[in-house]
Amino acid sequence: MIKTKLFGRLSLMATVLLGANFASAQTYDLAGGALTSPTLFDDIKTNHVWLPIKYVEGTLTNNGSATITSLDINYKVDNGATVTSNLTGLSIPSSGTYSFSHPTYWLASIGTHTIKVWASNLDGNADSNNSNDTITATIVISETIPNIINSYVGITPVITQISSAQDQIDKPTDLDFHPDFGRKELWVINERLAGNGGSVVIYDNAGESNQTDQQKVDGNAWHFMSLPSGIAFSENGNFANSPGVFSANHNSVPFTGPSLWSSDLSIFAQWAGPGTNGSHLDMLHESPYSRGVASEEHNVFWIYDGYNNDLARYDFVEDHGPGNSDHDDGIIHRYGDFPVYKNANSKIVNHIVVYDGWLYVTDAFNDRIFRLELNTGTKGNNLNGYENIAEYAEITGYNWENVVTTGLQDPAGIDVVDNRMIVSDYTTGDVIIYDISSIPATEIDRIATGATGIMGIKIGPEGKIWYVDYDANTVNRIDGAGVGVEDLISENTLSIFPNPSKDNFSINLKGVVLEDVNVNVYSLTGQLVYSTIMQNNSTVVRTEDWADGIYQVHISNNEYSSTQKVVVQH
Repeated sequence: MIKTKLFGRLSLMATVLLGANFASAQTYDLAGGALTSPTLFDDIKTNHVWLPIKYVEGTLTNNGSATITSLDINYKVDNGATVTSNLTGLSIPSSGTYSFSHPTYWLASIGTHTIKVWASNLDGNADSNNSNDTITATIVISETIPNIINSYVGITPVITQISSAQDQIDKPTDLDFHPDFGRKELWVINERLAGNGGSVVIYDNAGESNQTDQQKVDGNAWHFMSLPSGIAFSENGNFANSPGVFSANHNSVPFTGPSLWSSDLSIFAQWAGPGTNGSHLDMLHESPYSRGVASEEHNVFWIYDGYNNDLARYDFVEDHGPGNSDHDDGIIHRYGDFPVYKNANSKIVNHIVVYDGWLYVTDAFNDRIFRLELNTGTKGNNLNGYENIAEYAEITGYNWENVVTTGLQDPAGIDVVDNRMIVSDYTTGDVIIYDISSIPATEIDRIATGATGIMGIKIGPEGKIWYVDYDANTVNRIDGAGVGVEDLISENTLSIFPNPSKDNFSINLKGVVLEDVNVNVYSLTGQLVYSTIMQNNSTVVRTEDWADGIYQVHISNNEYSSTQKVVVQH
């Protein structure tokens, strides 16, 4: 299955180069602010295929004295040509900021890229200070997770133990993979003891013969990672944990919430210097007894709040830097129409996951799975909290619906890929596979793991199912005969050349010779524009009469399928 994704789904690992952000004596001085994520890298989904189309968006700051009404916004990827668009009808006052969106997308490819963005031609004038113009970021684009969940149906599972207590696994509650999937880097979060704080064990080349591991404990984990119930990576390489304690200060005040961390090991769990407080990047304190965490985008995370009995969306906006304490730009929104509760068995988690515009929630109190549609609802009443932040409010009128209402006892872990959802049930030890192509979901099969303390589960970069066992102090992967053999075509080397194409392109499969392979080509809107039968792993497609644009080449036989993009430019 040849698909691409940017650090997990929309990932950004950026080093932003900025000039000083202060008022200037110059008339025209527009400074680069930041690239926004993930809207900078929104994928477009068509026919259940993610296309690596990245829209360049970000912010600029007017350090000059003149109000700017028009400008050119430019970007360049690697050593490619500069892409320029003129924006008019603006009104950016002195010291004001402006959020831009470049109308021309970037068609990304797997690998590491450098992108530069800058503004010019300010009201027809040159920028007087070029030292602060350019925003530069390094982007890593990975392949998406293949959907091989159907290969688990009806098998005799083989539970492969990846790690145990001898590798410092200590009451594991959750796991997640670093969003640069090429690193095969697995992070497992340990609950440990409240007074000591949690820890993470990091595995390089997870599950392979050359696997290595190391435990990391932040110096102030007792506050920022106390009894962690979950871990979730965002596309930018940061991650958050959900706290399982009543108070991060371990007193009678319900003062705790999710912490934001860098996955850069030169930052995480390192001393940040005099006057700093651990290595955390940010923390907001309105969700005691949290039971799960999920990444939406950039520094935005959702929390299953077992104290306030609702779901909370935390936007850290810009982090305050390692060990610092400025929280005033934070935004918290509460969603409470359900409600949800902390499980009576305090160690059982209630994990959540964001996928394809929805937040999926394990609700053990009501023995169900439900989902909430992102970007729906309106702001209601402002709320009072324990710290001064930019916004703290309830959200009303959002869309939500039940996904599973029967057959569950204590749903704990959850993950989704394409039209398949997997849920771990703590009481039974089963991993349950669902078809979510229609709602309510349809149960397809159950995998009996034999685990007595199954908690977090994850579909790994290779498409296999991983989970942690809290009681046994183990990290495990579910294998079995036939698991992972997604399709023979993807084991071949698929090439489309030339790409971009002008008058024609050839499709070639190097490997096992396949007969009677269907070739269908779709436009970006899903319209079938070409169809043929490929023989002997090769065919040529004529494109001289096609409109310029992006097309999806889908090849399949009776059992297997694979998809790749092609660009037509005359």
